[in-house]
Amino acid sequence: MKIATTILSFVLTSTILFNSLSVSFTYGYYYLDTSDFIERLCENKDKPEMQCNGKCHLKKVVENNTNDDKLPFKYVNFKEILLYVVEPTKYEFVNSSSIKVQKINYNNLYAYSLAKAFDHPPQV
Repeated sequence: MKIATTILSFVLTSTILFNSLSVSFTYGYYYLDTSDFIERLCENKDKPEMQCNGKCHLKKVVENNTNDDKLPFKYVNFKEILLYVVEPTKYEFVNSSSIKVQKINYNNLYAYSLAKAFDHPPQV
């Protein structure tokens, strides 16, 4: 059971990392090996007069990644949302003369003098 949980967490973590870093990997591949990138991924190989040099594919990758970010923002008016109800607290004051106070005497017979502990150096 623990091995399955570990494998599942590794797979999910690697999927999330690859998804978030895919654009970075594409740009890295473009800048490290531009000629191979153009040969494999350029969409306009038959039109060299456009001189896109693989930037057409880079633009497509960036647009695919940013399409999810362009969702409309949903405005929520927080003044209209009731999160919880607070009931007012009620305080009751008690007359102190009606409470009986019981006195307890406490004798502490313990005494410790710090000065006596350092009178002589420790002996070996």
